[in-house]
Amino acid sequence: MNRIWKALAPLLVMSIVAAAPARSEAMLPNGAPVSKDLKQVLDRLQRHYHDTNSFTANFNEEIATVGAPKRQRQGTVSFRKPGRMRWEFGDPEKQTIVSDGETLYSYDPDLNQVVETPLKQALKSSSATSFLLGIGNINHDFKARFTIPQTTGQIDLLLDAKTGGYKIEVGLDPKTYNLISLTLIDQLGDTTKVDFSEIHDNVELPDSTFAFKVPAGADIVTAPASP
Repeated sequence: MNRIWKALAPLLVMSIVAAAPARSEAMLPNGAPVSKDLKQVLDRLQRHYHDTNSFTANFNEEIATVGAPKRQRQGTVSFRKPGRMRWEFGDPEKQTIVSDGETLYSYDPDLNQVVETPLKQALKSSSATSFLLGIGNINHDFKARFTIPQTTGQIDLLLDAKTGGYKIEVGLDPKTYNLISLTLIDQLGDTTKVDFSEIHDNVELPDSTFAFKVPAGADIVTAPASP
């Protein structure tokens, strides 16, 4: 399931921000007191995603695993609170990942196989995924700071999990505060970077967008129950 969670990372961060309280803990890289500007950025970001109930976007994904060649994929994503999402990955590794708010489906067309996992059970396998249902707390789970230096023309932030294990670099459009890039760095040094384009907020997305129909003849694998 690690590949699935890496693919879900952008949605997790959006949900983290949407669920966050108005006041968030923020630290500078040297541990000095946070600047007023950073507080303002975090508060504005929280307000933006608090008001964003759905979105659609195109994305480009690059996965860099230590000791292996980089892999790239493109596709589209749709998201609607709470916990509904649809990722469509194109060539060279086609894949569909859908959550209807209760069950997470991952379909691999090359294997013609569907992996089904109850969403509540899936939440137990990664602390970050708890934000999909709005039960996370950025103040409790993350330290936030600007990345240094700020040279990209966007607002670059680092969310560092207090429990360790992963860091999330976030790139924001300085005008709209839309999430335009995201990099997840795990404890092994593997990175998943996703760049977004053609972002549309608060679009009408019917339930059918997040309904998954098992393809004809596909094998269905049910994730084993958590201990």
